Amino acid sequence: MSQLSAYRLLSFDVYGTLVDWEEGICAALQVTLDHYGVQFPRDRLLHLFHELELEHETKSPGMLYSELLTAVHPDLIEQLGLPLPTPEENKRFGESVARWPVFPDTLDALKRLSKHYKLVVVSNVDQISFSKTNAGSLQGFPFDLVLTAQEIGSYKPDLRNFQYLLKAVKERLGVESNQVLHTAQSQFHDHQPAQKVGIKSVWIARSRAIMGNVDEPMYDWRFDTLGRMADAVDAGGI
Repeated sequence: MSQLSAYRLLSFDVYGTLVDWEEGICAALQVTLDHYGVQFPRDRLLHLFHELELEHETKSPGMLYSELLTAVHPDLIEQLGLPLPTPEENKRFGESVARWPVFPDTLDALKRLSKHYKLVVVSNVDQISFSKTNAGSLQGFPFDLVLTAQEIGSYKPDLRNFQYLLKAVKERLGVESNQVLHTAQSQFHDHQPAQKVGIKSVWIARSRAIMGNVDEPMYDWRFDTLGRMADAVDAGGI
């Protein structure tokens, strides 16, 4: 299929693509850093978070994402050379997902794309965390299907997440594998594994993104924002 308009379903990464997770993570960490009156470069914080998150996801694929974040927080703070945070501070960081903001173009783009496709979430978070995001910054947007790491039992970039996606959309929505287009920012978490299982993908190359980048990105279409993608679809695809 050579045009965006040829597909029936968009599967979405949420945190990094629809929701500005890097801004959310930094804001949540800043609460602890302010307590100690210290600052660190944004890229250092995010690279360190990414390494520790992956380590915990690999070690504990069945752990709920909010609990995983709670476990990452003290490790990250210790790596920065600061005193260990309190259990309350760790839990607050773990529950911060609900406060992470959406990108400015997200909601309008989703509304426009929903006129052309079924929209499906395939996210590394747990169901409660996503529900809070959806009720909050996503303003209750009605996705056609929501698939979380909690339901799947593993975290992206595990290929099982994308195999599960294809099986679920066929059984629950009647959409074949070759009609699915994965839409995401992270090359590491999304594009590389999606293409390994034969899913075409759209790279939303968010300008300030640090986590999930690779030296040689792979994708079938590329847009700077989800809004630009919606513009292209409204114009008849590319």
